[in-house]
Amino acid sequence: MDGDQFHAAVYHVVRQIPPQRVTSYGHIAKLIGMPNYSRHVGQALKFVSPDVQPPIPWHRVISSSGAISSRGPGTDGAARQRDALIAEGVDVETTRSGEFHVNLRTYGWFPAPGAVAIQPDLENPEE
Repeated sequence: MDGDQFHAAVYHVVRQIPPQRVTSYGHIAKLIGMPNYSRHVGQALKFVSPDVQPPIPWHRVISSSGAISSRGPGTDGAARQRDALIAEGVDVETTRSGEFHVNLRTYGWFPAPGAVAIQPDLENPEE
């Protein structure tokens, strides 16, 4: 799988995460058959344009611990992700250290590998 195919597979699977659900970078990597590439999933989502159609709900992908990953000092990416999840009805807690956390038992979406398509159905352009 080359870089373009990897990004396309990530975006296709992320579009299938239902509203009010989250999954992890690592689970997306497993679903696309690249289980050792969770960091690459994060990098692929980092480049998502807000104007892309259909939209890619990047905010529904968080760390495997349920934490919303910091984007580094002086950035507001974690707060934007928190706000987008709250707008969908996901409860986001703030930890004592000020990090944002989602309860994966309540909001997690973890289908088995093979249970979701990793490529668009070319015969059904509605997908």
